[in-house]
Amino acid sequence: MGTGSPPVSIFLISLKKPTMANFEIFAEKILTLEGGFSDHPADLGGATNMGVTLATWRRIGYDKDGDGDIDPDDLLKLTRNDVFKVLRHFYWNRWRADEIISQPVAEILVDWYWCSGKWGIIIPQRIMGVVPDGHVGRTTLGAVNQSDPEWFIQQLFEYRMNFIRHIVEHDPTQGRFLRGWENRLQRMTNYQ
Repeated sequence: MGTGSPPVSIFLISLKKPTMANFEIFAEKILTLEGGFSDHPADLGGATNMGVTLATWRRIGYDKDGDGDIDPDDLLKLTRNDVFKVLRHFYWNRWRADEIISQPVAEILVDWYWCSGKWGIIIPQRIMGVVPDGHVGRTTLGAVNQSDPEWFIQQLFEYRMNFIRHIVEHDPTQGRFLRGWENRLQRMTNYQ
């Protein structure tokens, strides 16, 4: 080794990639937040099992009970593995969360998208000052990974709480779900 060259071990350490968010950790957390089957008449999401709505399951296109249609009976047959596949393909991957450095940030972003659709991407993009186009590309990921995680989580908490309250203000029938939504958000942002 020449004079002034760093030891090889130091050089190799500097090449290590940062640890990225882990889907399995998130997926287990989601199952603790989601209940079983529900088809509450006031729930705008309609029939749901373990967080998967009937509309989402229809996008999958799998008639689990083989009766020729995709209906709430199919949702009743969902397994943890089914939920994990939906969660990864339609939500985790849409946020490209495997490329997010902070586990808590990845979780709150994907959870918002899981619960609220496109707004769970567009509003965080507004917070970061990137084009709010609902597409997670390099610019959005760069802004996520360059933000201070504590600051960003606090911003996401405040904006999502306002989003939830706005829903109830504009549709008071949703007020029956407010406490549950607030509790979920508290649990998603409690990383002490």
